[in-house]
This record gives sequence, C-alpha cells and structure tokens, in this order.
Amino acid sequence: MPTPKRIFIVEDQAIIAADLADRLRKMGYEVAGTAISGEQAIEAIPGTQPHLVLMDIVLGGEMDGVKAAEILTQRDQIPVVFLTAHGDTATTERAQITGPFGYVLKPFDQRELRVAIEIALYRGSVEAELRRINRELQEALEKVKTLEGILPICAWCKKIRDEEGRWQTVERYLMGHSDAKLSHCICPDCEGKYRTNPQAAQQASSDGV
Repeated sequence: MPTPKRIFIVEDQAIIAADLADRLRKMGYEVAGTAISGEQAIEAIPGTQPHLVLMDIVLGGEMDGVKAAEILTQRDQIPVVFLTAHGDTATTERAQITGPFGYVLKPFDQRELRVAIEIALYRGSVEAELRRINRELQEALEKVKTLEGILPICAWCKKIRDEEGRWQTVERYLMGHSDAKLSHCICPDCEGKYRTNPQAAQQASSDGV
C-alpha cells in the first residue's frame, strides 16, 4: 500500500484549518502539520518534509502567504497551492510571481480541492525528477575530460599508456583527456642542464622528456 502524501496547511483561521485537515484525512492524505502565519510556516515546514503545502494568501503577521510561498519555493522547492477567498485580479497577479501549483477558492469544494492537490502533486513529482536528471547530467558533464584513477607512466621517458595500450607523450595524453591547453617553456633546471649541450637538449625534446 503506497504511503499517503503529506500535506502541510498554512491557515490563520482555526475553524477553516481544522475543517481542511479533516477533509484531507478523509481523502487519504496525511496532514504533515499546520501553521497560522507565514513566519511559522517557513520555520516548521522543513522539519515536516511535506509533499505539498496548502497556503492561505491572506495571513496575519508581517509575512503573507505570497511571500511565504516565494521563500518555500526557492528554498525547499515544495509545491504550493494557494487557498483564497479573493478572486480579484490584483491578488492573482501578485501570487503568480511565486509560480504556484494551483488555486483553491473558499469555501472549498471537495472535488475541486482533490483535483487541485493531485495536479500539484503530479507536477511536483515531474519537476523533482527533472531536477534529479539535471543534477546527474551536470555531474556527468563535470567529469568529462577529467583525469581520474592511476595513470601508467614510464619511469624513464615519462610517456603515458592510454586505455588502448598505446604510449603517448604527456602533452598528447593531457590534450586528449582534459580541457587543458598546454604552453611549452623551459624550466630553470633544464635550461642550466642543456644550455651547454645542444645535442642532449635536442634528444630530450624528441624523446618527450
């Protein structure tokens, strides 16, 4: 039997919150918790790990539902469905900034409430899966052209054996297995060692040392 989806209620009217919690339980959902203000909600919600938040737009306190939803969406990436008795354009347009997963008008219609919740839960699961895929893709891209593991390198000529068993100079191997761009120069030790022996310098260069 699947685990019930957890829903957190943010509603400052106790009677409405209690009625909503009862409706949710009868529909088979689990009430993760309740809050009466935006401040209380953003503090309590991370610890309850809900799948969805039902958020009243008009709340007592300095933080209304729109601001609380904005914080929850950005910080916790939890789907938010707004509860409101205000169907005016100004309220709706302001709430749109948070990218809500739906609206439910008061007084609640049981069918509309369930439909809004199920759509939001489905959309939330899809977006969560997309975020997971994007994270894995980003991690894979970061590993591309990154050298890992043990590299077989000749103790004498310093050539590296690649995955196909071919021996390559360090420069050629690095250019083929990383995004590094190489610039040749002469270190002070080699300059002093080969300055007086041009033939040795030429041989060292051809050997890849």
